[in-house]
Amino acid sequence: MTEPVLRMLADELPKWLPHQRWFGGKDRPVTEARPVRVITLLDNDPRLVHALVEVVQEDRKSVYQLLLGSRDNPPEYLSGVWIDSEGRHWYEATADAELMTFLLDAIAEEESAGPIAFHRETDVDLDEGLRGRAVTSEQSNTSLIYGQQYILKLFRKLSAGPNPDLQIHRALHSVGCEHIAQPLGWISDDEGDRPTLGMLQQFLADAADGWAMATTSVRDLMAEADLHADEVGGDFAGEAHRLGAAVAAVHADLARALDSRPVEPGELDVAVDAMHRRLDTVLETVPVLAPQEEAIRGVFEEARGTADGGVPVQHVHGDLHLGQVLRTVNGWALIDFEGEPAAPVHERSVPRSPLRDVAGMLRSFDYAAHQLLVGQPEDHQLAVRAREWTNRNRGAFCDGYAEVSPNGDPRDHEVLLRALELDKAVYEVAYEQANRPDWLPIPLTSIARIAS
Repeated sequence: MTEPVLRMLADELPKWLPHQRWFGGKDRPVTEARPVRVITLLDNDPRLVHALVEVVQEDRKSVYQLLLGSRDNPPEYLSGVWIDSEGRHWYEATADAELMTFLLDAIAEEESAGPIAFHRETDVDLDEGLRGRAVTSEQSNTSLIYGQQYILKLFRKLSAGPNPDLQIHRALHSVGCEHIAQPLGWISDDEGDRPTLGMLQQFLADAADGWAMATTSVRDLMAEADLHADEVGGDFAGEAHRLGAAVAAVHADLARALDSRPVEPGELDVAVDAMHRRLDTVLETVPVLAPQEEAIRGVFEEARGTADGGVPVQHVHGDLHLGQVLRTVNGWALIDFEGEPAAPVHERSVPRSPLRDVAGMLRSFDYAAHQLLVGQPEDHQLAVRAREWTNRNRGAFCDGYAEVSPNGDPRDHEVLLRALELDKAVYEVAYEQANRPDWLPIPLTSIARIAS
């Protein structure tokens, strides 16, 4: 069965991959898809195959994880995406809820298939036989929900080294962190240098997505034409305050679990150099940013050598925004500790200032307020309301953070926080150019404001 599958993947994937939500290379065409390994997990009916594929895009190579399913008599919705040389129909297996039961059961039983091993956390008992329903809204990975108990994240684009999402969740759980979902198990690959394939966690069944809550608040604001200025954003500011406190608590738990240290001499200069390099790269692909270059670099330089007293260097979330937090009945929970998807794992695992997470959340409030204005005729009144909502909720978040953090108020480190927020906005410019060009005005407008 292996050879027909290998030939099929090599032929079909260059056309199929760019249309997948989780594919991270939409900014350039797929030159070639090279299957590097295929392992059979189930070989009867249904069949389940695990594949690693090296995707070539001009001078860039990335390894992706795929699960392929096949049935002798598939239901219509699984009628098959591809046909191999032996006439067998194959499909993307995460769409097959019944077939995905295998992954949960394999973790529960701590099974293995060649170099692929399934692990269950110590002292955890798992219910078996549950179907795995794929979450369709996720962007960079694929998650499967089992009943109301578990969620299994399958990492699509694999990087060298242990995945920080798994490492950080386990470390936080070890110190009793109250703002994460409990880790329950994982899937590892003992061959090569990409050891983490998936992570099983407690499913927070009744949680509300932070982005959805914030944008609903903004939508209600925009719909009320007679809203007074002193009422702006009042329905979310309390949640923003509680969210700030939760982020500060997670930072404190990370410092306990994985240690922290003072900033070393010259360390901020290294960070500033990295900001300039990111800007260099983005300017090559987004020339519309060029008029802001001098002002951006000026803000970066202000942070060079600043005596960032009181703010340590430690492990942080690394890609914190409103889409990475969930509101549960018990408070806010943080998810997805992978760091920036575009950054190499070794960079995502480097300890950094917790102000980087604060800056990411401040940028997210700006996005939530302005995303409804994308593609709409210019309206000064709505733009003013969006800005007022942003300011109120950014302030509430920082107030909540300051009440809990041993490092005090992040606004006390204005120069560094401003540079970090601007660096995040430069990253957003590159992301929007590659994925959502219509949204490009959001970070560009923010850059003009922050840099001025």
